[in-house]
Amino acid sequence: MKFDAFFHIPIFLLLVFSVFILNSISPSLFPNYYLYIIVGIILFLLFSLFDFEIVSAFSKYFYIISIFLLLITLVIGQVTRGTVRWIPIGSFSLQPSELIRPFLLVFFANMLGERKLTLKQLFQILLLMAFPLFLILVQPSLGVTALTAIGFLGLFLAADMNKKTFLYLGLISIILIPIVYFFLAPYQKTRIETFLNPESDPLGVGYNAIQSTISVGSGMFLGRGLGKGVGTQLSFLPERHTDFIFASISEELGFIGSFVVLMLTCLLLFRIIKYSENVVNIPARIFLSGLFLTLFAQVFVHTGMNMGIMPITGVPFPLVSAGGSSLIATMIALGIANGARKL
Repeated sequence: MKFDAFFHIPIFLLLVFSVFILNSISPSLFPNYYLYIIVGIILFLLFSLFDFEIVSAFSKYFYIISIFLLLITLVIGQVTRGTVRWIPIGSFSLQPSELIRPFLLVFFANMLGERKLTLKQLFQILLLMAFPLFLILVQPSLGVTALTAIGFLGLFLAADMNKKTFLYLGLISIILIPIVYFFLAPYQKTRIETFLNPESDPLGVGYNAIQSTISVGSGMFLGRGLGKGVGTQLSFLPERHTDFIFASISEELGFIGSFVVLMLTCLLLFRIIKYSENVVNIPARIFLSGLFLTLFAQVFVHTGMNMGIMPITGVPFPLVSAGGSSLIATMIALGIANGARKL
């Protein structure tokens, strides 16, 4: 395995940080959540052992399996709060739409890195991208759909394409916006519509955003202390262990705690950028670009919605938020990234 202290240590510290804060705000997750962490670490180490060329050799199979998992989720998935996102496995559950994201990035990075794209090839790739995005959107899972699309955008930004191609992509994106909005669930449309004025419905849609901003501000500089947060411990803050874990950290550990988490994440993102400058091949560079933009978007959107400056979309903080499937997917992606750089 290619060891890099500035890459591996932030990952380890963020996982440790996650265990401490989750034990404080949602101890019922344990000991089951330890299994997800162990599986994530094992898969990270496993994928770190292989060079990117070996992983990308299976990219076509990754796409086929990904589509199969998304389709099977709609058939046998567990219905939770009107959504079909999880496949139950005993006392555990997996969210295929999260698990497949790193493998889709590998598949499309391989396609975009093979040659300079013609307009016809670009159209074919966009169709292949649209299919999994549609299957995720109809679950519905707007947050995962957006993150997957952002990852695809990162791939295009690193690919060898001319400016006209980017213009075509921009026009297609503009055309797709009203189509995507049409497929949104009613509660998702309401979230977007009330984003600018959460106080208009303080006990309904605006409740989450209001409680989150209160929790972020109440932690002040040093925080209230682990286990002493009012919003987190008294459950005023909803989904405090997943969608609003940054607000939980801010309340219990204050500015210092949230700053440490953000700095560790920034160091990890910086290493991914550095890796993209020293890769085994072009598809590896494209993959790292997509991974970087995905993780950056997760951090930006998660912290933004926790502070009330972004719509509530249910985006977890990578490696810190509770969510077994998201954690495993992130660890797989980081393992592949570790194998994408040259020694």
